Amino acid sequence: MKYVTLAPYLRNVIPLTLLSTLALYALWPWLPFTREAIAPRTIVFYGFSILGSVMEQAIFPAFQAQWYAQTGEQVEFISSFAGSGTITNQIVMGVPAELALLSLELDALRLSEAGVIDAESWHDLPERGVVNRTPFVILVRPGNPKAIHDFADLTRPGIGVVHPDPLTSGGANWAIVAEYGAGARADPDRPEAGYDLLLGIWRNVVAQAASARSARTQFENGFGDALITYEQEALYDQARGRLQAEIIYPQRTILSEHTLVVIERHTALAQRELIAAFVQFLWSEPAQRLFVEYGYRSVYEELNRANPQFGAIHDPFMIDDFGGWPQAKRDIVEGIWKDRVLQELEQ
Repeated sequence: MKYVTLAPYLRNVIPLTLLSTLALYALWPWLPFTREAIAPRTIVFYGFSILGSVMEQAIFPAFQAQWYAQTGEQVEFISSFAGSGTITNQIVMGVPAELALLSLELDALRLSEAGVIDAESWHDLPERGVVNRTPFVILVRPGNPKAIHDFADLTRPGIGVVHPDPLTSGGANWAIVAEYGAGARADPDRPEAGYDLLLGIWRNVVAQAASARSARTQFENGFGDALITYEQEALYDQARGRLQAEIIYPQRTILSEHTLVVIERHTALAQRELIAAFVQFLWSEPAQRLFVEYGYRSVYEELNRANPQFGAIHDPFMIDDFGGWPQAKRDIVEGIWKDRVLQELEQ
């Protein structure tokens, strides 16, 4: 019987197999049929309550498509939405958010005071960190049975007002400045005009909730005759035929501005290019048009004409008209609402 030894063949095959395996290992991430198997990169994003729909349904998918087209990489978003004060507290306590879009700059200041981010680091972003805006309006029952046409009507006897809670909701703080400012600007020669309007409205507050979204739920469940809320909340549902209320535009109201912060202490060096790309995307024209489509007012005024549902406001004002958030918080929210209005209501 004749025997054939395989040793000479194996001496040649083994090195070739090893080299082929190493080459395939090196090329594997770049092969088209393997890209789907590569673990996606992630962005951890926190936002105030009403952002959930636009971010999850429009902004995140648009960026995911853009990033994949540019790099071949998939991106997943880990997101959480709640009252602006609530998510700020969570970030201070250590949740690993890389980005947060807050209802008001005051919460960004709280994060900087807690050492989570550098002081005023958001001012280095486009538009000093403001991503979008929305004015504060009044929602009333269909047919407006209580004939509510302005903030002053909310002070009448027999009117029940639903309001978010200023202790947890950024929207509630905006609403307080809107209410005070409407009174002060309607009668600028009378120093107590803003206080009187604020007190009159809060005498009629019948329900409060932790966030603007939760206050909306209370109103929809039958509490009160009127809800003070973001225009965006109402327009989003109106555009989809789901609004069971009417929108009342006060003659004078504030345009809220929503501030983005980048939490670099939670962002690995390898992650920063991706985070920077998403940050820039938020101020791109495609993203700003998506915000407008979902009822937010763009920081670029020319884009707002794309949404004919935006209502006219006789005298819109901004937080800068009251010295910015640190001064408005001290003088209006703390000095007038908390120290005077609430004490008057407790008597």
